[in-house]
Amino acid sequence: MKAIAVYPKKPNSVHLREIPRPAVEDVPDGKGVLVKVLRVGVDATDREINEGLYGNPPPGDDFLVLGHEVFGKVQAVGPGVRRIRAGDYVTATVRRPGKSLYDQIGTYDMTSEETYYERGINLLHGFLTEYFVDHEDYIVRVPPGLQHLHVLMEPMSCAAKAVQQAYEVQRRMRVWSPQRAFVLGAGQIGLLATAILRLRGLEVYTIARRKPPTVSSKIVADLEATYVSLSETSVDELVSKVGRPDIILDATGSSQMALDAMRHLALNGVLVWTSITGGDEQVTLPGDRINLQWVLGNKLLLGSVNANREHFELGIRDLALAEAMYPGVLQQILTNPVTGLDQYEEIMRLLVEDRSALKVYVEVASD
Repeated sequence: MKAIAVYPKKPNSVHLREIPRPAVEDVPDGKGVLVKVLRVGVDATDREINEGLYGNPPPGDDFLVLGHEVFGKVQAVGPGVRRIRAGDYVTATVRRPGKSLYDQIGTYDMTSEETYYERGINLLHGFLTEYFVDHEDYIVRVPPGLQHLHVLMEPMSCAAKAVQQAYEVQRRMRVWSPQRAFVLGAGQIGLLATAILRLRGLEVYTIARRKPPTVSSKIVADLEATYVSLSETSVDELVSKVGRPDIILDATGSSQMALDAMRHLALNGVLVWTSITGGDEQVTLPGDRINLQWVLGNKLLLGSVNANREHFELGIRDLALAEAMYPGVLQQILTNPVTGLDQYEEIMRLLVEDRSALKVYVEVASD
């Protein structure tokens, strides 16, 4: 069967190749689930792996199949499978457990090991192919009524985890009722986080570089949040107008923005970093002032990466609620479909060149 792959650490090596078709029996103990891939989302992670910045192939292979945002339909299940049935729409978690305690209890997104395993990213093949098989523990059912949001399940799990973790750590406050949030970045994670925070009743300001009108600015407005363009209003100016936020969630991919956000957080607030910065940029900040304000202000910095099954299920519930509250809004994120695995060059072109491509996804097969 066909797959889109790269030779990790070799820049611009994306290519189409043939790989063996998997079978339910590939997973031991009768727990295998065979999935026909319908759509796969692609993002900056796939672009950066193709640029040779990171990523490693599975042991024994010199290539890595890309793709970590999958939506498909179950074709067959092993005799030991209990939660999944043939015909179900599903997505799949990305990270797989190592040997640490955290891995073994299902919180593999919190591994204490330096080596991690992620499908389509590190040491495990991804989903940009025609079929895949996996253990039922990593397969998550998608309600048929949400199938039009298909590849948003994985990024929504990351946004849901980030917000949930912020509330979880703030239980240290005994009573914490955030009123205002800044979301830095208006890509898919930023927009999905905006939706989640609005569902929690917060006043949300989503901050991005581009001037409105854009697809992102429309989505933010449709979510009853406020879009702020840095080309028109600085974060300092926004703080002076509306006050300091109780939550800041960074999804920019900019270390400058992520670190500078420390200057703006309210007392007892939490700053969540979700984006990855793979460069070597040096950032200058007023260190003494930030240190003083953070110690005296009981402020918290939280890193949030990836998601486990719990967060996928939480994200799906949030998507369902968002569809009820803001019908059709989040579907606007799905801007750029590409039909067929053989269009791998067009996929990369969109990721590299098209600034208006909010969400690129591959239509691998019809239902």
